[in-house]
Amino acid sequence: MRLHGKRYVVLGAGAFLLIVGGLAANYGAFAHKAKHSPATLKAFDEVFMDQVRIGDLLFHGDPAVQEELGVTLSKTGMACAMCHPMSADIHPHEFPKFQEQMNEFATLREMTNWCIEKPNEGEKIDPNGDAMKALEAYMYWSNRGSKLDPGRH
Repeated sequence: MRLHGKRYVVLGAGAFLLIVGGLAANYGAFAHKAKHSPATLKAFDEVFMDQVRIGDLLFHGDPAVQEELGVTLSKTGMACAMCHPMSADIHPHEFPKFQEQMNEFATLREMTNWCIEKPNEGEKIDPNGDAMKALEAYMYWSNRGSKLDPGRH
């Protein structure tokens, strides 16, 4: 009798999976049912590249952009690019990871703020603010094509 009851559970679960699988196959991903148009993709890319350009200016120490965004990334005259030309040796694709300089597990945004505060003696920026988002866009763009590999050193 027990074996007979298990068979109904297995058959019911199988039927459920077939129905859900059929719905997914017929409707595609539930998040985006319609494909983005080329014009929409172009608009998305333009917004992203605008942020990359702002991040590039911040990364290279542009005082006008810092003033416009209300941030002070350095009081030593150093810019991020002086230690990391073209964002070299940042490896954003490896975050989050244990960061030796901080002696803790950190995100890219936390490491960025550490660099701003410690070696550059600047003022910590809002991790969700416009300046951080632009810096992050530039760092990821500069390292595009890198394989995601969080936790690696």
